Amino acid sequence: MAKSLYISTTNARSGKSTIVLGIMQLLLRDLQNVGFFRPIINPVDGERDYDTDLVLSHFYLGMRYEDTYAMTLDEAKKLVNAGKQNQMIEIILNKYKQLEEKYDFVLCEGIDFVVGNEAFTFDINAVVAANMGCPALVVTNAHNATIDEIVSLNHLAMEDLEDKGVDILGIMVNRAEASQTEVILETLQKDIKVENCSFHVIPEDSNLMKPTVADLQKWLGADVIYGKKAMDKMIDGYVIAAMQINNFLNYIKEDSLVVTAGDRTDIILSAMASRLSNAYPNISGILLTGGIAPSESIQRLVEGWEGIPVPILLVNDPTYPTMRNLNHVHARLESNNPKKIASALGLFEAHVDTQEMRRKLIERKSVNVTPQMFEYNLIQKAKKNKQHIVLPEGTGERILNACDILLRRDVCEVTLLGKESEIQAKISKLGLDLAGAHIVEPAKSPLYEEYVAEFYEMRKNKKGMNQDVARDLISDVTYFATMMVHKGHADGMVSGSVNTTAHTIKPAFQIIKTRPDASIVSSIFLMCLKDRVLAFGDCAVNPTPNAEQLAEVAIGSAQTAEIFGVDPRVAMLSYSTGSSGKGAEVEKVIEATRIAKERCPDLLLEGPIQYDAAIDPSVARTKLPDSKVAGQATVFIFPDLNTGNNTYKAVQRSSDQVVAIGPVLQGLNKPVNDLSRGCTVPDIVNTVAITAVQAQAAKGLV
Repeated sequence: MAKSLYISTTNARSGKSTIVLGIMQLLLRDLQNVGFFRPIINPVDGERDYDTDLVLSHFYLGMRYEDTYAMTLDEAKKLVNAGKQNQMIEIILNKYKQLEEKYDFVLCEGIDFVVGNEAFTFDINAVVAANMGCPALVVTNAHNATIDEIVSLNHLAMEDLEDKGVDILGIMVNRAEASQTEVILETLQKDIKVENCSFHVIPEDSNLMKPTVADLQKWLGADVIYGKKAMDKMIDGYVIAAMQINNFLNYIKEDSLVVTAGDRTDIILSAMASRLSNAYPNISGILLTGGIAPSESIQRLVEGWEGIPVPILLVNDPTYPTMRNLNHVHARLESNNPKKIASALGLFEAHVDTQEMRRKLIERKSVNVTPQMFEYNLIQKAKKNKQHIVLPEGTGERILNACDILLRRDVCEVTLLGKESEIQAKISKLGLDLAGAHIVEPAKSPLYEEYVAEFYEMRKNKKGMNQDVARDLISDVTYFATMMVHKGHADGMVSGSVNTTAHTIKPAFQIIKTRPDASIVSSIFLMCLKDRVLAFGDCAVNPTPNAEQLAEVAIGSAQTAEIFGVDPRVAMLSYSTGSSGKGAEVEKVIEATRIAKERCPDLLLEGPIQYDAAIDPSVARTKLPDSKVAGQATVFIFPDLNTGNNTYKAVQRSSDQVVAIGPVLQGLNKPVNDLSRGCTVPDIVNTVAITAVQAQAAKGLV
């Protein structure tokens, strides 16, 4: 089942509170443990968020208010304007993931559309939904909008959400003119083509959109002079009383609010008296302006006028600026107004196919994964069972900066190798806090002699090996680190920011060696596209694998991908799909496919297959219509290093939304991973986390 739903809007005042209430009620019919989350709130004057209060109080969710949101709109804008959007997303993900672990389902309400921030709101809602991995329900305000405008708004929303890889569950057009609901629905179904997307149109309920006297009082910050028990009365228009009584009374309408200066005693008394007469409509209340309260005698008269539920409010501003302010007052669903909430839920149920919606909410699950979501999940997975990772290049500034992040985020235990005085000087220069790291100088370590003796014993039959050579090699940080992993004094090693790949891997071949079921060491890159994660292998180690080795790479890559949450569907790539091509290279892939299927009959694997047929469902339907892999492959096995290395780099450079993590080495008894010499600090952090997760898997902890 799905774990979440993100309710987003295309424009302001969409009435999404009604949708949130309706969806939450649907969820609670099937699930007991449902959470509520708003990534970004926009509280007014420091007050609590209206919609959050409404949901928490009406459904008795038992959540703490502080747990329901990540940050305010002002905080989010500061981060984005400072170029720290990734930091903003990380803060939101941290808060959301805490709820995701605790609840069976989390209903997420997107950012409110704020006038002047439309573009920001529109884009950030899509970015946040994508990175949280939530399917989206899009809500549009149809009030005073043409059908073309409604369709256009939703086209823009669909394009933005699909571009960011968001799975779209449905579109709800709210506040539509009752006579237009059918034609709006038909037009949306005809003009917007989104797979498995449902369409719903809800007509305007004027009573829901009318503000109450309580809404107005909060908006204006008005004092309540009289009638506190009648604050739930709805307002349908305003009457400015600036004329004589006999003329003023002609303008009174049902549920109108009378606005007048506080010194107009005649208007106050006549407005209240109108409630006693069946000849006049019932007003909703009186708003006094200018900060002028009625005289003491008038107040005494009003207070003694029993049975007339007419609230009287007072504001300091004069009448004209007050009226301008009133134009921005809009209705809210409040937890203390059960009638309005009941109306909202009734409207939702009357115009939404609740059975279809329940089925979609319970059965549908978004499979989209953004790069930042994958990196976040990777770090969280590494933290669950902390491992000990050794970093032999301990004097490197990028390594030290990455170590600072790893320790701050409590990802793993870290050992840095190198001269302690040099490492400490670098730490001081960079202003880092690495008090939690172990710093070891190999030749001064109490383990040094033990490592020398064991390494010599391992290699004594090799040409040129003697005690002095063994001592020199174990003095090298990479050899010492590899021995730490071999002896179980560390769970994994990451190197390569300075050293070559050969210098990183050679000690691993000599000391750690390959697993019994592996004849070679190979690699994959985890390719984080905008909406999914793929595994590419082997793009870093084996130049020209034979059929046997290629089969081994395929099986190992599938196993590694599964460790990191990628459901393996393996494509054995070639310039030929099926039986369409001939040649030695195609025959090699055919044989590798046969061997891999023989060894792992339950593994979903297809080959030979071209890249387009492996990744594109429309091409797959033409070339291999009956394949369970074609069009939906997640693990891509290249026939040689030349093809694999160039392809992964081409994909990586094709978009700034693509992140390539790796190479991740596979086939060794214990995890050792190689960095590129051009790696960034985030690359190092990710590679260390990957190594920690591999170490967990080696111990059966994943």
